[in-house]
Parts: sequence; structure tokens; C-alpha cells
Amino acid sequence: MKNKLALNGLWLALFCLLLLPLAAAGAEKKSNLVGREVLNFTLPSTHDRLITYADEYYGKHHLIITFFPAAFTPV
Repeated sequence: MKNKLALNGLWLALFCLLLLPLAAAGAEKKSNLVGREVLNFTLPSTHDRLITYADEYYGKHHLIITFFPAAFTPV
């Protein structure tokens, strides 16, 4: 029984080691987006008005946009 458990643990560790390069490759692709210019866009704010990126932020401030899936929704 212990041998079977050890063998399963070894397979799991080997599987995780094989997935590690794939995760690193995905992270490299995402980092290429940092610092690139974006197109003009408009988004709603939390103060019930529309924010236009080109008019209010471009060249004036750094902009970070976050997204929270299912935020403020009953789960």
C-alpha cells in the first residue's frame, strides 16, 4: 500500500514539474502587454458618470484597470 502511495506521489510530482515550463511561457506572453499604448475607450465609473481615457488620463496620469469577476453580485 505504501509503495502505491509513493508511486502516485512520484507521478504527481513529475506531472507538476512538466507543467512548470508551460506556466512560465504563459507568463511571458502576458508581460508583453505592459507599457503598450491602448486605444481610446470609455468606461463607467463608480460615481455614475462615464470616464473617457483620452480626455481625462492620457499623458496626465498612470492608469491601472482592475476587474473583479462577480463583484457586487450575490453568489
